[in-house]
Amino acid sequence: MADSRSGSATREITYFLNVENAKLLALCMVTGFIMYHGVIHFKYGSDSCQWLLSDGRFPGYNIWQPYGCMMHEYSKEDARRCMHYISYWGGRNHIAFLGDSRIRQLYFAFANLLSKTEISAYKAWSDLSFTDSDISLKVEFLWHPMVNISMYNVYKSWLMNQPNTRPNKVVTGSATWCIKKDNGSKTALDNYRVNLTLIRPFYAKLKDSTDILWMLQDPVVEEKLNGNRSMITNEQIDSYNRVALEELEKSVAQLWSSSRLVAQGLKKESVDGIHMSDAAIHHDIQMLLNSYCNDKMNHYDGTCCSSAEPVTTLQIVTASLFLVCLISSVALYIYRRRARRNVAKSRAENGQRNGQPPVPAEPLSSCWDIVFSLAKLGVIMAYIFLCDRTNFFMKENKYYTHVNFFLPFAYVMVLGFFFTENTDKVTVLHRDQTDEWKGWMQLVILIYHLTGASKVLPIYMHIRVLVSAYLFMTGYGHFMYFWNKGEYGLARFCQVIFRMNFLVVVLCFVMDRPYQFYYFVPLVSYWYMVVYITMAVWPHLSKSSAEANQMHYVYMLLKFLVLVTVITLLFLSEIFFEKIFLVHPIKHLFVTSDDSIHEWRFRWSLDRYSVVYGMLFAFSYFLLKKKRLLDDDNPDTLFSRGVSWLLVSLGVLGIGGYATFSILCKNKYQCNAAHSYIVFVPILSFVLIRNVPGILRTKYSSFFAWFGRISLELFISQYHIWLAADTHGVLVLIPSYPVLNVIITSFIFICASHEINRVTSVLVAFAVPTEWKALLRNILAFLAILLPVAIVNGVF
Repeated sequence: MADSRSGSATREITYFLNVENAKLLALCMVTGFIMYHGVIHFKYGSDSCQWLLSDGRFPGYNIWQPYGCMMHEYSKEDARRCMHYISYWGGRNHIAFLGDSRIRQLYFAFANLLSKTEISAYKAWSDLSFTDSDISLKVEFLWHPMVNISMYNVYKSWLMNQPNTRPNKVVTGSATWCIKKDNGSKTALDNYRVNLTLIRPFYAKLKDSTDILWMLQDPVVEEKLNGNRSMITNEQIDSYNRVALEELEKSVAQLWSSSRLVAQGLKKESVDGIHMSDAAIHHDIQMLLNSYCNDKMNHYDGTCCSSAEPVTTLQIVTASLFLVCLISSVALYIYRRRARRNVAKSRAENGQRNGQPPVPAEPLSSCWDIVFSLAKLGVIMAYIFLCDRTNFFMKENKYYTHVNFFLPFAYVMVLGFFFTENTDKVTVLHRDQTDEWKGWMQLVILIYHLTGASKVLPIYMHIRVLVSAYLFMTGYGHFMYFWNKGEYGLARFCQVIFRMNFLVVVLCFVMDRPYQFYYFVPLVSYWYMVVYITMAVWPHLSKSSAEANQMHYVYMLLKFLVLVTVITLLFLSEIFFEKIFLVHPIKHLFVTSDDSIHEWRFRWSLDRYSVVYGMLFAFSYFLLKKKRLLDDDNPDTLFSRGVSWLLVSLGVLGIGGYATFSILCKNKYQCNAAHSYIVFVPILSFVLIRNVPGILRTKYSSFFAWFGRISLELFISQYHIWLAADTHGVLVLIPSYPVLNVIITSFIFICASHEINRVTSVLVAFAVPTEWKALLRNILAFLAILLPVAIVNGVF
């Protein structure tokens, strides 16, 4: 026994040291990446517009990813809304396309995206124009295929006009006509350089009213060119681009080189070898609209050319408090070290006199635990803010392929099975098993979010089952506690609520987001309160009371009936639902930043019965044990061999049936409508498969269980330090290396989540004491802090 305890203690110490070393490594990596990105910003600038227009890659077929920022996909509605928004606030929408037939392609694509009707007819070698008074838009194409006196006069005329009549955006570029006209001669290239130097001064003079975007020339497909264009070679194109870079690089004009990379990647789709394919034009127009609109529209998935959100007063106050905690922790550390040294020295001297060993001292232990925990949390919050409320770190769009999703899924599953261990727990849904369940579900949900797999309906529906399963366990676990303990004290209620909400409340302050933004915590907290009220309301029911009075089983069934009835009424009556959840001041717990309750109603409705299923399962499990129809006090199978095989077979059929349903249902609306009624089938099927055979019930994956113990922190922290742009994109610490980037960001993210879990565990003991006077004092202190914030934000 002594050896066993010694071995267990050694494993615990080894685990602790490994975790602490991992966190130290994560901190060093974060520091290194901050320095690395600081150098990048210093050397290349931090303008995400420059990133958008200069570089990028194709992560998959016909999917363009700009360097370091996220590009929003503008539909016709989005584009027109942008133009209307700009004009509504006094801006101008006058965009000019100046150049040859390649620039004309862009004009038609841009105008058609914004026009209510298709525009196609035109006269060759002529100017074109399109206007739309509804959105105060004027788009024009000026046919000037060469950089010569003709183009010079256009800029000169703009300069002579009033600023409000000039275009506020000019997209220009030219070279192919110069090459063709002079048969690719060196003289033509020299003239091109001279003419650019003559036009360049106009860019500086027009900069206050007009943004100039010079488009570098796309490569050609030489084998597809007509005979009269055979002199337009890629070597010639490169020479002209080199001249444009040399002459315009230090001008106020923006150089658009990423369009060339797009055309290079899609050049085989070009019809005549010189003009862009439809796919390339689409990407170019999206880049144009992102550069023009993003900073005005603030799309969550469009960080290119978008400024960081302004910092609020509440964020400044929160940061100041964390800074005070950090400074205080340093001061306390120095004080404690000196005090410990002095006390140890004093006790050593006394020990020498008395013949007793010195006793170590820990001065100000409680104060140190609180301040140091808050200081660590402050450092993590600073990293979170830096990742997702600034443009310091890069962000990229999500990109889904079957390989991107299923490869990490398979890897994680194999890794989890590799860490399978025996457990001494044999009851149904014991703690090791539920931790494991939460862990692998959370990892699958993380992969789902990272890859943007929500667009694949069967995967989406299976993820919905995982979320429902978490709520099922919420109902099961809390019902079992209340039924077995019969304890409904305020202290435990507050402890559970604190553990669930602490991180989210802090993030609301730090990231300036409403409580409902982190929808899962409001959902879990709400359903915990429903379970608590259901069990706590008179008559108080518990295992011991039911054994004393058999009618309590009937009362419990009546409580279930009332609960299901109320939930159903709330679902059927939108007016009743809004009267409950839109009452001041609790309304602000359920609405999003645009004061809409639609998101809460959707999430609530989707899993409205999941917690009830968990409670009913717990109640049924207790009755089966009481009637001795089920025996899980030993590692054997729960039932006879024949019954066990039947139940496991039904479990396999249940999971297979739900998978078939998820494939056959036509759309998300249809699937979601049926979800709440049938989700118990795959959940109960999994419970049967996992628990009926003793060999499965007495084993668990320690790997998955470890993640399950920090599942809530993982779910919330992913919003800002694994994903980006409020979950709409992916955080990028190592650009251009997506696999390595995911590995590094995952490591830091997991370490941060684990530390947040530890900080919460430390603080809950101080924030929610078991002694009622101290608890009441802390509740009043919390309300005193929250009240001014609520008043400022219009809650009252």
